Amino acid sequence: MEMSKDLVAASATPLVLAILAEGDSYGYAIIKRVAELSGGHLHWTDGMLYPVLHRLERHGLIAAKWGASESGRSRKYYRTTKEGRAQLALQRQQWEVVDDTLRGIWLHACPA
Repeated sequence: MEMSKDLVAASATPLVLAILAEGDSYGYAIIKRVAELSGGHLHWTDGMLYPVLHRLERHGLIAAKWGASESGRSRKYYRTTKEGRAQLALQRQQWEVVDDTLRGIWLHACPA
């Protein structure tokens, strides 16, 4: 199933914040985690993820630091900040309202 670009873009911030709330991570691992969580329906690329990471970092919602990978190569690791965790809580509430609203209308207007 092809996912709408608008829906993918709208869900990027809460997905990244939620993944980083699980623990520090780096770009490729975040992309793999999104694919895993979506059952393979969401296919993020570097070109989609890194602008989101940079925006979240600029807004103080995540912080980055360089560290060594298992292979010894330098890798940039991201983590949520206090502000990022607060934003994640707010985004979760907002998405729950959207989810409840859609489920309600689909239950009545579009029975399966």
